[in-house]
Amino acid sequence: MAQLVRVARIQLVNVFSVLVLPMLIVALVLVGNIVLSGAFAEGGFATGGVFALYATMLVAHLQTMTQMFPFALGLAVTRREFFGATTMVVSGQAVIYGALLTVGKLVEEATGGWGVELTFFALPFLDHDNVFLQFLAYTAPLVTLSFLGVWIGIVFKRWGQYGVWALGVSLGAVVVGLALIVNWQDWWDELGRFLSSQPAIALQAGYPMVITLLLAGASYLTMRRAVP
Repeated sequence: MAQLVRVARIQLVNVFSVLVLPMLIVALVLVGNIVLSGAFAEGGFATGGVFALYATMLVAHLQTMTQMFPFALGLAVTRREFFGATTMVVSGQAVIYGALLTVGKLVEEATGGWGVELTFFALPFLDHDNVFLQFLAYTAPLVTLSFLGVWIGIVFKRWGQYGVWALGVSLGAVVVGLALIVNWQDWWDELGRFLSSQPAIALQAGYPMVITLLLAGASYLTMRRAVP
């Protein structure tokens, strides 16, 4: 564990970019949306600006693999240790940001949408009255997208730009293939009934965590063959 903590510190050497910058971006987007809502939107409006954090997490951990992974291996850090430390950093970030988003949602509700009826955090498809469920709904997708960034970054280190393009095309082909199968079998109604029958938290946190496990496994297996 002590070695994992030391390796995690390598990834946090630029703590501003890793921990502060993502929330700073969200704060700036929030301020911009408050100004726009107060100036132009009578009755307020809903915005997806909070998802800037999710995109930032994906990019940040992609860069972790392309920049910090070679550096760490040059310091005699093993691939297993680096992956373990990455998992610690990703999990810690997601917990911190999930808690901050939950607090932001509570403040938003208490202030009537920041005084201008703006819906920034309390988006209807993520909204929960239970604070813990709200925390999970924010946190689980952060972990999922972070590991997606890790996998893309390690694919780039293993196979370069063409590998990333091949990964994107392959994932796209899988999605299109599944859609064609569902359409061919006329399963759209059944799929809709299945999804609508699921608890909201299962769609927001349960299934994303299953995807996270798959992405983490793929990342680790790819990392074992990656060249610094």
